[in-house]
Amino acid sequence: MNKFFDKPWFYKIIALLAATLLVIYIDTTQHGYFTQGEQTTSQQTATKKVTISVPLQVSVNTDRYYVTGYPEKVKMTLSGASALVTSTQNTQNFRVYIDLTKLSVGKHTIKVKVTNLNKQLAYSINPKKITVNIQRRKSRSLPVQIEYNKNVVPDAYTIGTAKADPSVVSVTGAKSEVNQINKIIAKVVLPTNTTKTFEQQVMLVAEDKKGSQLNVVINPLAVNVKIPITLPKKTVKIKLNPKNESSDKVYSLTAETTSVTIYGKSSALKKIKELDTDVDLKNVSSSQTKKIKLKLPNGVIKASEDVVAVRITVANSTQSGS
Repeated sequence: MNKFFDKPWFYKIIALLAATLLVIYIDTTQHGYFTQGEQTTSQQTATKKVTISVPLQVSVNTDRYYVTGYPEKVKMTLSGASALVTSTQNTQNFRVYIDLTKLSVGKHTIKVKVTNLNKQLAYSINPKKITVNIQRRKSRSLPVQIEYNKNVVPDAYTIGTAKADPSVVSVTGAKSEVNQINKIIAKVVLPTNTTKTFEQQVMLVAEDKKGSQLNVVINPLAVNVKIPITLPKKTVKIKLNPKNESSDKVYSLTAETTSVTIYGKSSALKKIKELDTDVDLKNVSSSQTKKIKLKLPNGVIKASEDVVAVRITVANSTQSGS
């Protein structure tokens, strides 16, 4: 057996096998066959570029100053390792801001800054610079005024006092703007032929003396507006008036409903003490019950009853006299 391993050709065969295996290994790695770990490394080193919209923060003394002119968000382009870009895009654990802490009142053009962004990422901001207007801050409490189109409510209806809840709001803004406020208005548009109380949430606007809208912050921005709309009413007695009686008969009239509620113009209702109702007795020769349609006076739109039942008792006049 030992003589077999001492043969020169044996070592040649071993060397040939080793060389063949080495060639196969090198060829495999050069043609893109990776282990799982190598695939992960490849994904981590791939690059990626994205553009995202991020909030713009403002560093300023908000107790003293009011700033206008800046956008709520800016565009930010990130580029770098794919995994890092994706993570940053999802978490947005960085800050994009403008620093106004050392600036005075007036207009300023300043650079947008970024902090807490991973240093392995490249970025660009659009816009790079922003022009802002810094003004002295002022706050006021003002009553809410309500404006609405009264002409769409029918004449007979009464419009009560419109109320806003809350009735007083806080207004904040640049001192120059707040000083120009003439009124805070809740503008209501009533539907055509509105005949019942209107209630709705209404947005508020601040206007100057010329009616131009001012750039201020109103808190709350909307209030609940209630406009009472009612039809005046009055309860009156029904007065039965016999008509066309026969001379040889005696009549007794009794209404099953003695009073009625009438609705209409307030001025018309004030003049009405009772509701006159004519009862035609022509051709009524015996006791009976008739339904009489109520006649509404001028200015009265409707009544709680359209007709009233009247009990008519008939007797001969000679019998009545005896």
